[in-house]
Amino acid sequence: MNFTPVDNTGRVEGFCLVKTVEQKTSSKGDSYLDFTLADKDGEINGKLWRYTAEEHGEYKNNDLVKIRGTVSQYNGVDQLRIERIRHCIDQDNVNVEDFIPTVAFSSEDMYKELLSIAEDFEDSDLRRIVTAIYEDNRTALLYWPAAYKLHHALRGGLLMHTLSIVRLAEMVSEVYPFIDRELLISGAMLHDISKLEEFVVNETGIAESYSVEGNLLGHLAMGASKIDKYAEKLGINRDTATLLKHMVLSHHGEPEFGAAVRPMFIEAELLSQLDLMDSRIYEMKDAVTSVNKGEFSARVWALDNRKLYNHSRVDLDKEPKLF
Repeated sequence: MNFTPVDNTGRVEGFCLVKTVEQKTSSKGDSYLDFTLADKDGEINGKLWRYTAEEHGEYKNNDLVKIRGTVSQYNGVDQLRIERIRHCIDQDNVNVEDFIPTVAFSSEDMYKELLSIAEDFEDSDLRRIVTAIYEDNRTALLYWPAAYKLHHALRGGLLMHTLSIVRLAEMVSEVYPFIDRELLISGAMLHDISKLEEFVVNETGIAESYSVEGNLLGHLAMGASKIDKYAEKLGINRDTATLLKHMVLSHHGEPEFGAAVRPMFIEAELLSQLDLMDSRIYEMKDAVTSVNKGEFSARVWALDNRKLYNHSRVDLDKEPKLF
């Protein structure tokens, strides 16, 4: 988070976006607000203790606020103890777009690249179903994040995650010429397509919560259902549709991680491995970027609660080569 030091005591202040806020009760019976605060540099948990609406005001998701407080460590993770908070006013001259974590690539360019790849497929069934789904969901794809809190939880994150896996699939297909390249890439392009229904996302590209369907069904089941509907409407070969559905249903690898079934053919296994690799590399890069050379990060729950080491032998600010 890009806060400005106020003095030598560790107090900071700055503008940020309320990503989430929840009123809770402390062990002493006092009300407090539990915030997730964000800017383009990241996010931090914040606590406003002994909260009253009369004294502090009321806050909701996506509010822009100015905050003063003290950053300290709690269980190895930075936490902000909020001393003062207010809503932004016109005189602050800040815009919400300046505080939205956004991928480094143009969403339009990523979308056009993915659509162009699908349009070049020799398999007409794969070409028709992938392009139809992408064209029908273009508006949401341009700003949708890939996750609620974890990897690629950024504006445009879903397209970046998808294009990253497609690039990896293209290279793997060169190494293993017996792979069905177009099937693998089609699975990559559709594996997370129903995250468009799984999350509640506002125009800023921030996921506010899981939808009812997202909680009850999840994006794997909804993705397979979507493929079924398009396959029936477009007259797609039943066997081809079944392969795509299996890739979507199995791409989390193991039932304990949400997969409906384990991958049962080569391209399904590769998709699962590439999806896991891209998400983990992103999480690891994010964790080590925030620590100094020769130091370890805090434990990362999403990575088996590991601490990660920054050897600093490379420039971690380099972006992936997607184009």
